[in-house]
Amino acid sequence: MNINKKNTAVVVIDPQNDVLSEKGKAWDLVGASVKENKTVENIEHIFKAAKQNDFEVFISPHYYYPTDYGWKTFATLEQMVMEVKEFYRSGALTLDGFLGSGTDWPDRFKPFIEDGKTIVVNPHKVFGSQNNDLILQLGKRSINKVILLGMLANLCVESHLRDLVEYGFEVLVVKDATAAPNHPELGDGYKAALINYGYIANAVLSTDDVVAEMARV
Repeated sequence: MNINKKNTAVVVIDPQNDVLSEKGKAWDLVGASVKENKTVENIEHIFKAAKQNDFEVFISPHYYYPTDYGWKTFATLEQMVMEVKEFYRSGALTLDGFLGSGTDWPDRFKPFIEDGKTIVVNPHKVFGSQNNDLILQLGKRSINKVILLGMLANLCVESHLRDLVEYGFEVLVVKDATAAPNHPELGDGYKAALINYGYIANAVLSTDDVVAEMARV
C-alpha cells in the first residue's frame, strides 16, 4: 500500500479518556494492553507526523446521550459500556460536563484535535462507522486510502476497518497505536484483532514504520 498526502488520511477511533486514561471507566480491562503497546504515545506520534507532513486527520468518536439509554437490545460489550456509562455525554446539543470527562480527549491530544483543521465526524453508536458520516467526509475530500488507529483494537477499530474495506478504501492499520480489552472469560481482544488485521487490511505496520513512511512522502 503506497500512501501520499493527496489521497490518504489518518483516521483515529475513540481517542478518549475512558479507554486511554488510568481514570477511565475501561482501564481495568484495557490498561495493560495500552501500557504494553505504548498506545497513547504512539497515537501522539501519528498525530505529530500527520500534522508535520500535511495529512488530513479524522476523528471518529464514541458518544452515548441520555436518550440512548432507552435502547432495548445490546451487544455483549456494549451492555458493559452502557452499564458504567462509558463515553457518556449529557446531551447531543450541550457540552455540559464534557471537559475533562471520560468522553473528552486526553490533554496531550488536544493541540492536534482542536487545531481547527481536524475533522471530528458524527459519533458512532456501536462499533463501526455505518451510522456516522466518516465515509461521506472522506469521500467528499477524494480520500481513498486510510491510516487507521485508535481504540479498541478488536471492536471499533476492526469494525471501522471492515466497513472501510467494504466501501473500497485501502486501509493500513497501525498495530501498536491501538489496544484492546483482555477479559478473563471473553479472551484477549488484542491478539484476536491482530489476526484479523492480517487477513483484512492492506497493510499492518508499527508506528515507527508508519511515521517514517509519512515523512518520506
